Amino acid sequence: MSDTAPSTVNRTLQRLPNSAYRPREYLTEAEVNRLIEAARKRGRNGPRDAAAILLAYRHGLRASELCSLKWSQIDLRHGRLHVNRSKGGIESVHPLHGPELRALRPLQGQSPYVFVTEAGTPVTTAWFLRMVQRTGKAAKLPFQVHPHMLRHCTGYKLANDGQDTRSLAHYLGHRNLQSTARYTALAPDRFAKFCKD
Repeated sequence: MSDTAPSTVNRTLQRLPNSAYRPREYLTEAEVNRLIEAARKRGRNGPRDAAAILLAYRHGLRASELCSLKWSQIDLRHGRLHVNRSKGGIESVHPLHGPELRALRPLQGQSPYVFVTEAGTPVTTAWFLRMVQRTGKAAKLPFQVHPHMLRHCTGYKLANDGQDTRSLAHYLGHRNLQSTARYTALAPDRFAKFCKD
């Protein structure tokens, strides 16, 4: 992490480019796994925190989408998640697989919300930011992390797995394919057949 701080010009705080704070805007799959393991081991809410990171990563959820997630959107029996997208995104239904189902089942309680505080109130985006940042430090990641990096990781992983741009856009809830193009542009496999020996 860089020691650069935002500069003040004419009493206005000017934020530096993201590259001044961290080397990239996404996590690798291995880094996400380290984050999940570190969350699982942190305190009495470890299972909840690990499940939140897992769901945000597997489904490309924004912090607000994760924090507002309700049990009525989840069908554990059939393994389905109805994703309500924010920012005018396209809603969709995603499959839930074994790791997500195993992480979610113990969280069932009296609240209509999936992720709740010890007082039973829904978690907030500020909570998710702090939790991810603290967990990143506990996982000894070499740079500061933030929740949206999990969404970017989803996009890059699916693009690297060869998913087509239109399917990827629908999965992430993008209405505009240009929002999705960033993930396919950095997929290293797209050049694998170039300049063969």
